Amino acid sequence: MRILGIDPGSGATGYGIIDAGEPGSELRLVTYGAIPTNPKKPFHERLLTIHRGLNEVVAGVAKPDAMAIEGVFHAANVQSALRLGHARGVALLVAAEHGMTLHEYAPLEIKGAVVGYGRADKSQVQAMVRLILRMPSPPTPDHAADALAAAICHANRLRFPAG
Repeated sequence: MRILGIDPGSGATGYGIIDAGEPGSELRLVTYGAIPTNPKKPFHERLLTIHRGLNEVVAGVAKPDAMAIEGVFHAANVQSALRLGHARGVALLVAAEHGMTLHEYAPLEIKGAVVGYGRADKSQVQAMVRLILRMPSPPTPDHAADALAAAICHANRLRFPAG
């Protein structure tokens, strides 16, 4: 199964695609990165940048089967939460446009699945993503590492279902 992980943000949206096989097989990195937006542009144009960028990512590789994204988000204020929600909505639209199944995970669940501790910091997430995917160095930017962590979390849920 090919899984697209997303770390939504209006400043930059991280993405990461992995292939997950049967339990016991290794996860394989396909691609990762971030789609930056120009803070000087009107907000609706920034959302369009995210939409186009995610569509390019999906079109550039074999179609992902599933999208994994944070289901609950926290923001410093209401305006930040609204902007994050809009960026998240754009990612959900891309999943629907490409017929992907959608899987939402809480931030604590994603970090717990990758690091073993739900309150892990960004450097811990980056280090564990590097180890799990056998990367030569930690993935950067941290938005991409968080997106890969979401994809790994979903792969773990598929390969090792609870109870």
